[in-house]
Amino acid sequence: MNLKLLLSVGLTSIFLFGCNEMGKPAAKTALVTEKDNYSYALGASFGQQARALLIQRDSIDLDYAVFMQAFAERFEQDSAKLLMSDSALFAVLNDFSMKRQQEKLQKDSIAAEKNLQEQKAFLEKNKTEGGVITTESGLQYLVIIDGKGELPKETDIVSVHYTGTLLNGTEFDSSIKRGAPAEFPLNAVIPGWTELLKLMKVGTKVKAWIPSDLAYGPRGRQVIPGNSLLVFEMELLGVKASEQAAAPAAAPAKPATVKKTAAAKPAAAKPAPAAAAPAAAPAAAPAAPAAAQ
Repeated sequence: MNLKLLLSVGLTSIFLFGCNEMGKPAAKTALVTEKDNYSYALGASFGQQARALLIQRDSIDLDYAVFMQAFAERFEQDSAKLLMSDSALFAVLNDFSMKRQQEKLQKDSIAAEKNLQEQKAFLEKNKTEGGVITTESGLQYLVIIDGKGELPKETDIVSVHYTGTLLNGTEFDSSIKRGAPAEFPLNAVIPGWTELLKLMKVGTKVKAWIPSDLAYGPRGRQVIPGNSLLVFEMELLGVKASEQAAAPAAAPAKPATVKKTAAAKPAAAKPAPAAAAPAAAPAAAPAAPAAAQ
């Protein structure tokens, strides 16, 4: 947890726990004026956000009596009451933030190792299941519908419907739920997708198991934990050549004809200009899957 987040927790948590030490008036039992209404609405909103933030961050183990004391003393700006200087305060917060970060890294590392062992065991068993094909890279897939269309090339743009889940069944993305197929350059997504789709003809539908080393590796990404085996149901709907691949190269110009005279040396023939370079490949894949660039 960084310092900005920690301070945000501190400032918004005040609305959760109250502050009688600051002379807070007795709680209202009815909202009469417009000021009452927006004051209550703002306080309720801050309280809800603070609660959600603490839950999302695994909460912080605080002594709330000390917390409220420090809040009140800082709010009143009475330096005589302060038990910690500004420099000491930020040193403590920085140390706390670093410890929390290290704890998270250690926790994530343990979880990633567990995920790796689980996916190895699963893939070893799954490759013996009827109809499951295992490629040299370790990618596994099962053909549900065998399409009859064309095979995509790595430079093509493909249109795909898919649903992605983790090994435990947790869904992390779905073009079907978004109501529109994903369209993206085949060479701009995770390696497992590129390899799989090159094996699928248009109209083919498969269930695939993509090992973490063909996806997001030990670090994971957003809602995908480190070393996660990704499970996809995927249908290839269409293929089209990218504009880069489809554009013909510019023909080189013919060198100019050189006229010779008796008195002058012949002029050197001008070299033909180079063919026009194709446009650069896109820097990043579109959100298809949302975390599958």
